[in-house]
Amino acid sequence: MNIKPFNNNLNNLIMEEQVYSMPRIGDKAPEFKAVTTQGDINFPGDYNGKWVILFSHPADFTPVCTSEFMTFATMADDFKTMNTELVGLSVDGLYSHIAWLRTIKEKIEYKGMKDVEVKFPLIEDITMEVSKRYGMLQPGESSTKAVRAVFFIDPKGVIRTIIYYPLAVGRNFDEIKRVLIALQTADNFSVALPADWRPGDDVIVPTAGSCGVAKERMESKDEMHCYDWFFCTKKLDAEKVKSALGK
Repeated sequence: MNIKPFNNNLNNLIMEEQVYSMPRIGDKAPEFKAVTTQGDINFPGDYNGKWVILFSHPADFTPVCTSEFMTFATMADDFKTMNTELVGLSVDGLYSHIAWLRTIKEKIEYKGMKDVEVKFPLIEDITMEVSKRYGMLQPGESSTKAVRAVFFIDPKGVIRTIIYYPLAVGRNFDEIKRVLIALQTADNFSVALPADWRPGDDVIVPTAGSCGVAKERMESKDEMHCYDWFFCTKKLDAEKVKSALGK
């Protein structure tokens, strides 16, 4: 029995799975070079030392995507104050991107936003190579369009958060901004953030690592408030959070 062809096919399948396996939180962001509306980029190397929000959209000249790009562009300066760059992507070609972004600026007015210029890069991914590397193509939703993926990548090039939205549902931009602030706050102050946390809310301190520390916390009358030995919070001023963003 000749099993060599079988083994070769199996090896090819394994190699393909390794190339296109979906990245996970804590992984290094997959590297790629791409053509964009702002010139060629080498990702994530060109963004060393910065946070990046890499996001995909299904298609140019579609209404939900247009509303999202206008919102992202309007918020771009806010993100820059947090040392964060935006990078968009779809499987459309460069000239489609350029024409669509011109249409947004020259013709579209939406929720008080008009004359909106998209200055961040929008990746041409007609080969779907980048989309496949980042798990943005999900056949159950569409085999020809990227879903609405959002990747938060830290200054060391590590993926810190991933959010996916289906084709029909636009992104929650308040949540995208909240997640970015929360990630930076967790790093800056070595804390965790509870459900629905906003700057100015109490933060969670690391769980006690010994019985003695747990006992001290439960009996303490200082700034820390303990609901039980494993669940303690402390105050963190909103201005202190804000002043540390982007550092």
